[in-house]
Amino acid sequence: MNKMKNSYLLALLLFGVSCKQKPAADVMFEGKVERDQITVVTKVAGKIHKILVAEGDFVQAGDTLALLDIPEVDAKAEQAEGALQSADAQYNMAVKGATSGQLVQLRAKVDGLKEQYDFARKSIARLDNLLRDSLIPQQKYDETYAKFQGAKNQYLAAQAELEEASRGARYEQQVMALGQKERAKGAVAEVKVAEREKYVLAPQAMSIESINLKVGELALPGYPIIGGFLENSTYFRFSIPEDKVAKVQKGSSVELSVPYLDNKTIKGQVVAVKALNAYANIATAYPDFDNQLALFEVKVQPQDAVEASKLLTKTMVKLHIK
Repeated sequence: MNKMKNSYLLALLLFGVSCKQKPAADVMFEGKVERDQITVVTKVAGKIHKILVAEGDFVQAGDTLALLDIPEVDAKAEQAEGALQSADAQYNMAVKGATSGQLVQLRAKVDGLKEQYDFARKSIARLDNLLRDSLIPQQKYDETYAKFQGAKNQYLAAQAELEEASRGARYEQQVMALGQKERAKGAVAEVKVAEREKYVLAPQAMSIESINLKVGELALPGYPIIGGFLENSTYFRFSIPEDKVAKVQKGSSVELSVPYLDNKTIKGQVVAVKALNAYANIATAYPDFDNQLALFEVKVQPQDAVEASKLLTKTMVKLHIK
């Protein structure tokens, strides 16, 4: 009887132990090490003259990455400079008027025509008296009067020409000449901008990952010559199904491990949680998600950006959630 009672108590004890809750195991998600990419492209067409960097180099913003050979720019520069000199001369002529030599010639012309006009005026005055006394025919008077009017008009025209040459061209002509000059200056500025495109510069501090052209090859406008990653832009990307995404909250601190570095621990913070629109965008190497569940991308920023910058891109990283 005592033996049965002891067996019963032992069974109850074992049952009670088995009913105790086990501590919840950590949840682990696999992801990838990522970096913000940047691509350097050309604005004008040109052949690669020289490449000044190599894959793996780190450059600062403004460093020269490559040189382009653009012979058309040199030709256009000469044309633009010539057009600017011509337009500048035209404008100065319109503003300042005729030269001193031209003014001397015009004054001599005016003086000569004034002599002719004075002679014709005196002649027609004498003929007026003769015509009143009927000493000359009307035809001769009319011929002399026509010559008088012609001399007068030529004299007045020469005076106007001299006055215009003395004070410069009319306002509208000056404005037109100024517009031609500004247009030529714009062409020169445009060529100078194109000349600067010979130098392919780094837009930001970046590491060089790929060089897509070799010396002598043609780079067309918009062609990606060099690709790389931005400085201190390392982050971690995970794909988590909707039934587990509640375990990861934006702004929470998390702990990660890097398998290829013997599970080295890295601390980070969740900065973004967004839905994935395509199954191909997942970051998990061997997904076993239910196809009926929506997937979410979780972006984790490392607390130590300098330490994280030493990690290899696209390597695996694990996110541990308790």
